[in-house]
Amino acid sequence: MSREASQAPYTRSAARIAEGVPYPLGATWNGAGVNFALFSAHATKVELCLFDSTGTKEIERIELPEYTDEVWHVFVPDLKPGAVYGYRVHGPYAPEEGHRFNPNKLLLDPYSKAHIGELKWGPEIFGYTLDHENGDLSFDERDSAPFVPKCKVVDANFSWSHPERNALPWERVIFYETHLRGYTMRHPDVPENLRGTFAGLGQQPVIDYIKSLGVTTVELLPIHMFVNDSYLLDKGLTNYWGYNTIGFFAADPRFFAGANASVEEFKGMVDRFHNAGLEVVLDVVYNHTAEGNERGPTISFKGIDNASYYRLMPEEPRHYINDTGTGNTLNLSHPRVLQMVTDSLRYWVSEMKVDGFRFDLATILGREAHGFDEGGGFLDSCRQDPVLSSVRLVAEPWDCGPGGYQVGGFPPGWAEWNDRFRDTTRAFWKGDEAMVPDLAKRLTGSGDKFNRRGRRPWASVNFIAAHDGFTTNDLVSYNDKHNEANGEDNKDGHSDNKSWNFDVEGPTDDPEIRAQRERQKRNLLATLLLSQGSPMILAGDEFGRTQKGNNNAYCQDNEISWVDWVGIEDEGRALTEFVKKLTTLRTRLPVLRRGRFLTGEYNASLQVTDTRWMSPAGTDLTQEQWDDAAMRCFGLVIDGRAQVSGIRRPASDATLLLVFNAYHDVVNFTLPDVPDGDKWTCLLDTNMPVRDELPAFSAGESYQATGRSLLLFALDAANRATQRVLDGIEHQLTSDEAEKHA
Repeated sequence: MSREASQAPYTRSAARIAEGVPYPLGATWNGAGVNFALFSAHATKVELCLFDSTGTKEIERIELPEYTDEVWHVFVPDLKPGAVYGYRVHGPYAPEEGHRFNPNKLLLDPYSKAHIGELKWGPEIFGYTLDHENGDLSFDERDSAPFVPKCKVVDANFSWSHPERNALPWERVIFYETHLRGYTMRHPDVPENLRGTFAGLGQQPVIDYIKSLGVTTVELLPIHMFVNDSYLLDKGLTNYWGYNTIGFFAADPRFFAGANASVEEFKGMVDRFHNAGLEVVLDVVYNHTAEGNERGPTISFKGIDNASYYRLMPEEPRHYINDTGTGNTLNLSHPRVLQMVTDSLRYWVSEMKVDGFRFDLATILGREAHGFDEGGGFLDSCRQDPVLSSVRLVAEPWDCGPGGYQVGGFPPGWAEWNDRFRDTTRAFWKGDEAMVPDLAKRLTGSGDKFNRRGRRPWASVNFIAAHDGFTTNDLVSYNDKHNEANGEDNKDGHSDNKSWNFDVEGPTDDPEIRAQRERQKRNLLATLLLSQGSPMILAGDEFGRTQKGNNNAYCQDNEISWVDWVGIEDEGRALTEFVKKLTTLRTRLPVLRRGRFLTGEYNASLQVTDTRWMSPAGTDLTQEQWDDAAMRCFGLVIDGRAQVSGIRRPASDATLLLVFNAYHDVVNFTLPDVPDGDKWTCLLDTNMPVRDELPAFSAGESYQATGRSLLLFALDAANRATQRVLDGIEHQLTSDEAEKHA
C-alpha cells in the first residue's frame, strides 16, 4: 500500500535544481549550494522539504531526481548554511513485510549535523492511527511536520587553536564521567545564561577545577539529539540522561547556549579542553533509536527504510528484535547502517575533534545473526579504520539479549567497563565474606578477563560508581534505593547495590558515623585509583555528591542529579584534597599503572616476583588463608624491579605495599622483609588523610591498621631514580597539605 502526501504550497521546478552526487550522505554545502543525499533501498520516491528559518512553515518541496546505488540525491543551487529541511519518503506501507513508508510524516535526515525544535508528542507523529482496531497495520494521513524537529544545514568551518588531539598514553588515563547539563546548572562561576550548555562546560573556572583533580579524560553522557519519552513528560519528568538517540551526527539543541545551535559552540568547548591538556570522550548510543517498536512513532529511520535500519523478526518482520530492552535494535549487519555508524564516529573525531567514545550496550554492536562475535563487522571496522583505531574505544560490554554479558570478550584495542571491579570492591569494603580472592584479581587489572591476545591492563575500566546507580556518598549512606521521585513506586533501579549505611539510613549528625562514612569513601576511592587498569571517577564523588538515595536518576533533570557546588561542606573539600593526593600518587608512581599484567610468577632471570600477597603477620598468604572466607585484611607488594615490557631487564620503579583492612577493628600489620637498611615510607593512610610528615618504618615493625582502612607504603630503595620519585611525591604531598593549611 502506498499513499501520497499532500503537496507543499510551492514545488521547485526541475530547471532550478541539479542531479547532485550520492556521496557524501547528508546535506553538504560547497559554497555554491547544498548537495542532499539520502540512503533508502526500498523507497519509490523521496521529497526534500525546505522550511523557513523557524521550521514552522514549509516553503518548498523538491523531488530528488536521481537514485544511485540506493542513494537518492539532488543539488540545490544558492542554498546556504542555516537552511532548514526534512524529508518525505514514499514507498510501500506493508508492516507485515517490514515496510512502514508514510510520506505524511516529515523525517529527520540520519546524517543531519544540526537540528532545531523538539518533538511534540501527539497522534500525528505515528505512521499508523492510534487506537485503530488494526493497530500498527492501519495508516495515518495526518501531517507530522508541525510536531517534529527539523534538520539544519551547517557551515563546518572553524579556526582551531589546538587542532591535534593530545597524545596521551592509555596507561595515564583517568576518566571523569559527568553529565554536560547537570555539571554546571548550579555552578557559581558559570554565568546563568550559559549553565547546562557546551559554552558553560567550557568556562575556564570549570576547566581549571577538572584539571586540578588530576583526571585526564572527561566522559560526557549522551549529547546526541535525543527524544523525551512521552510517559515521562506525562509525569512531569524528562529523559535527563539522554539514552534515546534520534540523530547520530548532531548535538541536541538543548545543550547550546546560542539560539542557533551552532556547531561552533561544541567545537569551542573541545578546543578549550584540549588547550588544558584534557580529553573529551562521548557516551554514544548506537544500539537503538528513539522510534521504539511497531507501536512507536515515525520520526526518521522507520519512515526512511525500516527494513534496512532495524533488526526485524525473521519470521515476522512486522515485529522488532529487542536485544536492547528499548523496543528496537539498530541493524549493524546492514552495510549502509554500519556505514552510517562509522561515518558518525569519524565525523565526531575528524570534524569535532573528540578523543574517543564509550559505547552504550556495546555487545549489541558486536552481534551478528549467530550472536556476539568479537570479529563482527562493526568491531572489525573500528579495528582496521585508521581514524577510529587511534582513539579511545570503551565498551559497556553487556546487553539484554542472549549471551549479552561479554566482559573481557571484546577484541584488542578496546577497553571495557568492568562491573566485576565495582561489585567486588563494594562487597569487600562492606564486609562481605570470601571477597579477597576475587578482589586480588581486580586490583591487578583483572587478568582473568583481559590478559589475552596482547591486551593490556588499561583494557579494564575500573569504577566504583557511575551515572547508573548510587553515588559513592550514597553507597555508604543508604541500605536501600529511594527512587520515589521517579514515579514508579520505587520499583525501578537495582535493589542489590552492595551498600551499607553504617546503621543509619541517609544523612546523620552523628559525628562517629560521619567519620566512618568519610573513611569508607576514602577506602573506595583509594582502591579505585591505586589499582591496575583505567580508573573512572563519577563527577562529584570527589566531594561526596548525593542523589538522596536515588540510584536511577535518569529522569531527574533537577537538583537530585545536578552537581551541588554551593552546598559542599568541609568534609567534601577534604575529600577533594584526598582525591588529588591519590591522582598525584598514581601519576608519580608508574608501578600503579603498569603496562603488563601482574601475575605473581617468579622471574628466574631477574630473580623477582612482581607481586606478593601478604598476611598481617608479614608473611606470604598460604592457601589455607586464601580459602578462609572470614579473611578481611591482607597486603599486596608490587615489586618495582619487575619487568614492565617484553624486554627481560629489571625496572627501576618504586616497590609498594598496599594494605586492605575491611575488618571492623584495628589489625596490627607486620611490615614485610626488605633489603638491609631499607624502610617502608607510609604515603597514605585513609584513617589519617592529613598528616604533617611521611613516617618510615623498618621491616618487622608493626603498623596499626585502623578498622576499615587502606594503607600505602613505598620502599625507600637505594636506587637513586626510585628515590627521586619518592622525594618528588613527598614534596608534592607535603606542599599540598601546607597550601591547604595556609
